[in-house]
Amino acid sequence: MSVITEHHVNFYDTDAMAVVHHANYIRWFETGRVEYLRKYGITLGEMMEDGYVFPITEVRAKYVSPGRFDDTVQIETTAKALTRAKMAFNYRVFNKKTGVLMVTGFTQNVFTHSDTGKITRLPEKYYRKLQQAMAEEQQAAAEAEKQE
Repeated sequence: MSVITEHHVNFYDTDAMAVVHHANYIRWFETGRVEYLRKYGITLGEMMEDGYVFPITEVRAKYVSPGRFDDTVQIETTAKALTRAKMAFNYRVFNKKTGVLMVTGFTQNVFTHSDTGKITRLPEKYYRKLQQAMAEEQQAAAEAEKQE
């Protein structure tokens, strides 16, 4: 039940070696994370209006195969863990045309109050939607395992 987001690699996404600069994958993780939340009825704009922000406290990336200008990539975002104070995501970035895995990644985000910057518990209106998303992902994964 991952969320798939596409990105067309622009020239400015590449470095002097004509491959995607490594920092862009971290940006694309954010694109995937925002789309994941949106799929489940949560926008960062609404969260910020309610006084909550969602900063990263940990990020990892493993580079497997380079991306190049004009590739179309698919960013697969899956929720890994959820508590009322934090959420973690896994990512896989593929070349859409070839299916080659380019990068795997992980982020951990915490829910903080925008006024204080302190970690806070996510209100029920958001937490319930994210719990539902996690339940749907677990169910989809279990069904996929049965079919294998």
